[in-house]
Amino acid sequence: MDHPHLPADTAHVPVTTYRLQIGPNLSFDEAIDLVPYLCRLGITDVYLSPILQAAPGSTHGYDVVSHSAISAEAGGRDGFTRLADAVHAAGMNIVVDVVPNHMAVPTPVWHNRAMWSVLKRGKDSPYANWFDVDMDQPILMPILGARIGQVIANQELRVVHREIPTEPERGKQWLLTYYDHVFPIAEGTQDLPLAVLVERQHYRLAHWKVADEELNYRRFFDVGTLAAIRVEDPEVFRDTHALLLELYDAGYIDAFRVDHPDGLANPRDYFRHLSQATGKAWIAAEKILEGHESLPSDWPVAGTTGYDTAWRLTALQVDPQASLPLGALMQRVSGDSPASYPDIVAEAKGQIIDTSLAAEVRRLGQLIWGICQDDVRLRDYTYRSVIECLRGLIIEMPVYRAYVVPGEPAPAHSRQIILDAASRALTRLDPDHADTMELLTALLLTDEVGSAGLDTSDDRRVEAVVRFQQVCGAVQAKGVEDTAFYRWTHLGALTEVGSSPDRFGITPDELHAFAASQQENWPATMTCGSTHDTKRGEDVRSRLVLTSQFPQLWAATLTQLQAVTAHLRPSDLEGRAEHLLWQTLVGTWTPAGPISAERFVDYLRKAVREMKTWTTWTAPDTERENALFVFATAVLDDPEVTRIMTQWQQATASALAVTVEATKALQLTLPGVADIYQGTEITQTSLVDPDNRRRVDFAGCSDLLDRLDAGAAPTSLDERKLQLTAAIARLRRDLPEVFVSARASYQPLPTSSGHVCAFTRGLDSTPHVVTVAARLYGVLPGGWSTQTVVLPPGSWRDVITGRTWTGGEEQLVTDLLGERGASILRRDEGADDA
Repeated sequence: MDHPHLPADTAHVPVTTYRLQIGPNLSFDEAIDLVPYLCRLGITDVYLSPILQAAPGSTHGYDVVSHSAISAEAGGRDGFTRLADAVHAAGMNIVVDVVPNHMAVPTPVWHNRAMWSVLKRGKDSPYANWFDVDMDQPILMPILGARIGQVIANQELRVVHREIPTEPERGKQWLLTYYDHVFPIAEGTQDLPLAVLVERQHYRLAHWKVADEELNYRRFFDVGTLAAIRVEDPEVFRDTHALLLELYDAGYIDAFRVDHPDGLANPRDYFRHLSQATGKAWIAAEKILEGHESLPSDWPVAGTTGYDTAWRLTALQVDPQASLPLGALMQRVSGDSPASYPDIVAEAKGQIIDTSLAAEVRRLGQLIWGICQDDVRLRDYTYRSVIECLRGLIIEMPVYRAYVVPGEPAPAHSRQIILDAASRALTRLDPDHADTMELLTALLLTDEVGSAGLDTSDDRRVEAVVRFQQVCGAVQAKGVEDTAFYRWTHLGALTEVGSSPDRFGITPDELHAFAASQQENWPATMTCGSTHDTKRGEDVRSRLVLTSQFPQLWAATLTQLQAVTAHLRPSDLEGRAEHLLWQTLVGTWTPAGPISAERFVDYLRKAVREMKTWTTWTAPDTERENALFVFATAVLDDPEVTRIMTQWQQATASALAVTVEATKALQLTLPGVADIYQGTEITQTSLVDPDNRRRVDFAGCSDLLDRLDAGAAPTSLDERKLQLTAAIARLRRDLPEVFVSARASYQPLPTSSGHVCAFTRGLDSTPHVVTVAARLYGVLPGGWSTQTVVLPPGSWRDVITGRTWTGGEEQLVTDLLGERGASILRRDEGADDA
């Protein structure tokens, strides 16, 4: 495969992955029981969440505490190898999730031997170079419930002498405890008075509120219990990847997915190291791309994990003409204007910079100011002006990072991104800051500035470039996706990971252009609909896009809902929270009714705290929250609400079924490795994590598949989606090169309507598969009528119905689709081309 973004010819290339969340709800041995079902479904690769040892009680595995052990709770190394053997015996392969950016700071810390060693020995620890922390000062441990003086006075700290499980060979050790927290005591300090002992450690115990302003280790975003590691150090890379690479070399692992590369000092070089260490394996990067942003072409990866495809598939089913009516509805309920999105984003990012990520931004500002202070040509730039310009620049950065590499000229597109952001930032700043902004951009673009010129031997200049991009990614994630997306309620389906909520719908031509580019540049990238990180599952988004296809009906429905619940409504119900509540209700309402009150309330609690307006995680307004939760629970129980929502559900049921099928068919046939998140082969009501990691009824799914395979006709949307998913997965398994290879092709088909998205997937210049999918079915006047699509020459057989079609001429869409959302046709090799 002579393509820069395909793995080595000898390496495995996934075709269709099935994501399993290994953890409390699914052990390795339990996953073995699923192998026959996944094989029947048509899966080629079982894609596992992180398998390394995670912190106690972990439900996701991204809080790794040991890189040299497989999760004991999931079954340990023996359990994993049994699973891998079973998967391989069934003709499938294993993809594993890698977490290179951070490790857990668990409670107690001794679960993480590397962190424990650094806290105990400081610079003398063999792990001193592992963590991205300033070792010239004590490591801040902000875990106290009160200020340190009060904690000491209350005798809440205790010195004890006992063994710790991770170091049994050392026998008893002197330890400092604070409730469930346990910390090591530096050699020779155990007999000091408590206040002096605390002062002499390599760490500093502090009140938890100190973290935002003074934390001196880089985190995963703003999560204090996830400490960043320096995987750019060759020794750290070797030690943290040794076990996974050993399992890869032994044939137990076949490919990798890499978590959050934006947090790394140099993602490109990390991927180069991983690619080299694996002999150029298939590697996917969990890279969130904004809008029309593309992956850097010099990253040796197969592509992304698919968010770039997912948001486009949702937007394809959003009617652009509904932007104004739904915007008016948002303004009435929440008070937000349809034009206010940029300001909401800027406000949210500014709030994150000033609060939870203040320590990271201040650390970067002090670094840059220090460079200025030591340079006679730059020393008149004040710390305050540097911070204000830095704050403004980060707010205006439209992407996670600009891909500037220290020691290399900044790429033209990177330069444009930073300079444009600086220009926008200056419109919000005092004009006197223009020269400081010019200095800032020069430093961050590695341009010649000050006395040092282009001297890259100044480590601080290198560090400034690196930390700026790490901070930008964290602010983008926390400020936009974890704050602004909860405040912006225009259409919840568009506030998804990697989405562009300001793009209210896209056309089939836009999707075709994106898909053609993917096939040419990233033929083995991933596509997805739902993941463990999506804020709403694919089917919830499909229900929500119907509000754009039926905007008048939705406005009337919402008005009725508000009217019948007016007597239940809290007097201080915040508008954004209310609008989100109603959209969540419609997004999760099925023929069986609403989701449970527990799930509904859990979601709303997370949503309003992530909004960070009237309540937060660190300062919750529990009284006002409880009033919201009482209202939400009452809404679910109200018979009038049930009547109104049932009417909505019945009125939109046909459009929903078509939208769900169309979206799934497109996701599974567009260029790339198609990922199916556990359980999404049938419809789900999944919301943001941890809701989307609920236990899946795999036995029920297997029984449904058996029924369909026995010839039964689908009687529900679950069965329709499962039948479609299995048919396409099996087709992909039969024709892997048609879907994932450098020889694969993608060609749009002529249609007479913007309500159809049709294309071929082929090999070289020969089409082998045709996808015909519905778009905006809910606003289609009078049904399909005389709308047509032109099939390629040849004889084509529907993979579900078995019906054959003659190509080279127009076919009526109503004949191809009927009441279905998509038709997948396979070239009938037994017939002569027409």
